[in-house]
Amino acid sequence: MPLYIKDPEVDRLTEELIGLTKSSKVEAVKAALKHEIANHRGSLPMRERLAKSLAMAREAGPFAPGDHKRETDEMWGED
Repeated sequence: MPLYIKDPEVDRLTEELIGLTKSSKVEAVKAALKHEIANHRGSLPMRERLAKSLAMAREAGPFAPGDHKRETDEMWGED
């Protein structure tokens, strides 16, 4: 769904960012949104960030036993 914003302040801020970054309106808005998302993610409490990492690790499953050096060497074509 397209994003349509009719707000004079948003338009003014977008134009200011375009002027500072010499970018297009789409690039300026995208960069600002990415920056704000990263800023908020970085400010999440450590407990929440670790919980997400733990959930990903559980989903990935246990580390498979085996000769990982040999497997890696084979992948890279090394003896």
